[in-house]
Amino acid sequence: MKLVLASNNAKKLKELQALFLPVGLELVTQGSLGIPEAEEPFHTFVENALTKARHAARESGLPALADDSGLAVDALGGAPGVLSARYATLFGREKSDAENNRVLLEKMADLSDRRARFVCALVAVRSADDPEPLIAMGRWHGEILRTASGEGGFGYDPLMFIPALDRSVAALSVEDKNRLSHRALASQDLLQQMRESWHLG
Repeated sequence: MKLVLASNNAKKLKELQALFLPVGLELVTQGSLGIPEAEEPFHTFVENALTKARHAARESGLPALADDSGLAVDALGGAPGVLSARYATLFGREKSDAENNRVLLEKMADLSDRRARFVCALVAVRSADDPEPLIAMGRWHGEILRTASGEGGFGYDPLMFIPALDRSVAALSVEDKNRLSHRALASQDLLQQMRESWHLG
């Protein structure tokens, strides 16, 4: 079964494809079908993911999957939140992982409360007008480091330290990240819902 992924992020596609292949779902990016990205005007991960999923389903005529995820820092009132991917642009800087990380460290320089979590909202719809979208949330708790650590991952992974693992997310193997991450937790929940509601796998 083909599912349109409402994202053109190659790294996100790779992570999600590994998680959904076991139940026979093949993900294709909306970009490969010539579908432009949807607007993301909302303040919550769930609303943005639902908007993206409906848009991809409407434009493709296929079932769709959308992920909206980011970093929520307690001491920053949940920021960068839904603006995680373009956090640096809020302060006149270019949009890049490196700049986002740099800005985050600057904003947290004097803060002792380093608690944070990666949040992922996954939404699947059978069609654009599906009255019963499947919604799953995943949260991965950790702390923001004062300097980057680790060579892997993307986004804020080098700054996110997981105390239970005694290392940053960027220092984890791909296999461990795919097993433990916010996206993995949301995916496991969504797959269970798909098995029950969509009769998959």
